[in-house]
Amino acid sequence: MTHSARTPAWTWILPVLGLLLFIEATATGYGDDFALSTLGIVNTLLVVPLLIGAVFAAVYHAEEVAHIMGEPVGTLVLTVAVTIIELALIISLMLTGKATPTLVRETVFAVIMIVTTGLVGLCIVVGGLRYREQSFDVTSTKIYLAVLIVLSTMTLILPNYTTTTPGGVYSESQLIFISVGTIALYLVFLYTQTVLHRGYFVGEYPNATETPSEGKLALSAFFLCVALAAVVLLAKIIAVVINVGVSKLDAPGSISGVIIALIVLTPESIAAVRSAQKNDLQKSLNLALGSTLATIGLTIPAIAAANLFLHKPLVLGLEPGDLTLLVMTLGASMLTFGTGRTNVLFGFLHLVIFGTFMFLSFVP
Repeated sequence: MTHSARTPAWTWILPVLGLLLFIEATATGYGDDFALSTLGIVNTLLVVPLLIGAVFAAVYHAEEVAHIMGEPVGTLVLTVAVTIIELALIISLMLTGKATPTLVRETVFAVIMIVTTGLVGLCIVVGGLRYREQSFDVTSTKIYLAVLIVLSTMTLILPNYTTTTPGGVYSESQLIFISVGTIALYLVFLYTQTVLHRGYFVGEYPNATETPSEGKLALSAFFLCVALAAVVLLAKIIAVVINVGVSKLDAPGSISGVIIALIVLTPESIAAVRSAQKNDLQKSLNLALGSTLATIGLTIPAIAAANLFLHKPLVLGLEPGDLTLLVMTLGASMLTFGTGRTNVLFGFLHLVIFGTFMFLSFVP
């Protein structure tokens, strides 16, 4: 996205309209029955584009802050903003009381698969078609993958092999320990990325430096908060819409997680693809792989903390088919990022895995 002196009107109008819609829907008692009424259908037709618009607005302002602060701190602001949006959608679905026990697992798994196969594959193909080959810092991708392997194993694979509680579920003490370990590892990763070894993540094509006024940074931060507030509140309504839609279509339960992941990742994906088009694949990988680590490192501990109060069933262990896809994805990623250069073949390989994941989500 371009960075201009003037803030586009839609980036604050859509979030404000979303807040007004939430107030109106709350006043009329938005629920499953209401969602199927005439007024409910009208609200649904409004809430979907307003939620997506608010997500785009939040990411736009996060990018403005990121552009001002520079890499890689700026990218971190963007990934944290996206993670907040994801948490809002997940917790809203949990609070409806009709979320499946596997919702968190399906959402986190969907984010990992969509990013590491679909988004990474698209960025590599787009860059490869335009520049034939693109380069990136191998050390940075090794750091990303090493942390991703440990985090995904601790949160999505290990629950299947613990014996205190069967069925891919951690006991309360296990969940607390895993959450502490997960967030500790993620914080050390952030310290490595932003302080100790910042140079690994800057890339060969750093953004031009900018010296904006303090007012611009404050204004962008304020609009970011407004947009995030709109997303968090509208998520309560969209949770009802997703529940009703999945129920009426008799779709697999995993679709809810895929829908959440797609809503959350769309704006960030656009930013990543644009960076690849500009021959800045390092920034694309920062956005893509950084978002997967933020999803696990922040989402799992936050949901675990919320679960202590909500007392909802929380199944984290993957099914055998999903486990196979995850292992294949991590193995392919290790080979793709092993040389520091990419081409179209590697990108297409990831897109094939992504297509397989999406097909099996609808036809398990």
